[in-house]
Amino acid sequence: MANQTPAVVMDNGTGYSKLGFAGNDSPSFVFPTAIATKGPTGGSGGSGSGRPPVPNRPSYLTGGTGAGGNLAAKRGTEDLDFFIGDEALAAAAGPGYGIHYPIRHGQIENWDHMERFWSNSIFKYLRVEPEDHYFLLTEPPLNPPENRENTAEIMFESFNCAGLYIAVQAVLALAASWTSSKVQDRSLTGTVIDSGEGVTHVIPVAEGYVIGSSIKSVPIAGRDITYFVQSLLRDRGEPDSSLKTAEKIKEEFCYVSPDIVKEFARYDKEPDKFAKHTVKYPNGKQSIVDVGYERFLAPEIFFNPEIYSSDFLTPLPNIVDTVIQTSPIDVRRGLYKNIVLSGGSTLYENFGRRLQRDIRHLVDARIKASEAKSGTGARSGGLDVQVITHRRQRHGPWFGGSLLGQTPEFRSYCHTKQEYDEIGSSIVRRFALLGGPGST
Repeated sequence: MANQTPAVVMDNGTGYSKLGFAGNDSPSFVFPTAIATKGPTGGSGGSGSGRPPVPNRPSYLTGGTGAGGNLAAKRGTEDLDFFIGDEALAAAAGPGYGIHYPIRHGQIENWDHMERFWSNSIFKYLRVEPEDHYFLLTEPPLNPPENRENTAEIMFESFNCAGLYIAVQAVLALAASWTSSKVQDRSLTGTVIDSGEGVTHVIPVAEGYVIGSSIKSVPIAGRDITYFVQSLLRDRGEPDSSLKTAEKIKEEFCYVSPDIVKEFARYDKEPDKFAKHTVKYPNGKQSIVDVGYERFLAPEIFFNPEIYSSDFLTPLPNIVDTVIQTSPIDVRRGLYKNIVLSGGSTLYENFGRRLQRDIRHLVDARIKASEAKSGTGARSGGLDVQVITHRRQRHGPWFGGSLLGQTPEFRSYCHTKQEYDEIGSSIVRRFALLGGPGST
């Protein structure tokens, strides 16, 4: 049966989870990675966020007919006292439920909550029998192997899934960029800038393998931009400076400017740019608010972080350049030529163009300096710096998973329930490379 059914692709991020089936253009469900349980709020990890041993699973996941037997009996899961996604946020707004975020900075922190989150994802949203499907899950760069084992334990023991593949989000994001007209060859060499809600990673990938020693993490992402917009609204004395309004302004009005000084001057000349705007919410409510400098000032924190924080001062283009320069010399040309954007916080208008220009300036300055130093008058051929933007970059890792999960070879890369039963969770410490050299 599992050979005919499409693979399930689940990309669980810090802010949002994307769920759907391989072969589709977009995920079937996108909702916050949040869970509401009975009792007080637990913030992120909460207490007891360590992985419980298998025998001490929550009662709803044990008993009956072997692993996950009870869960299968409760197909609807409405009677299990928790909610996930938007339903969780709604439940937590009322009495009796506390909200938890099981993933923090890309890593799963609370395995009990994550297990429940996955159970609702599979049974209530996707409505599939896991034993009939292969699953492709994503993981952040440098995910500890213990986390991968915990994931396999839950997927095989609680849900009895037919097969499992865990892919690094950056490699999937590279595969997603193949839809761009700029990409001539289906290469799995490139630099991925993955910026979501909680963290921004710059990840060099050579032929499908992540160069772990060169990865850099940037503590600026979507949530910081929202907070920055909120602080600008408050400083200006806007009557509505709620986080929700700040988020709507970030998503609807913000863009990256080529020159921030000129942009300020342009705005001062045209005060009508500060005209009041109506911010609409999904529940039908509206809020009228001035949208001013924050349009271009908020995303600018990627390029001039000192305007937001005194703790972190390195601009994103410099970090990308450093990541590539600390990678092996024979792959650097490929890393500059294929800089791929991924995640919701890379979607600002002109973000890719500004990034490409700034990285090119750094590279050209270095080449010029080395030519002057050599004193021979020899001219370098230069380096091609190319930042790839494409239609699928909001859900890049999910879409890459959808592309690769529908290939004929995909199932041969997966570990099966049978292998797990024979060898144990250590089998998932290594996976054959999906879409890598030699595969189509």
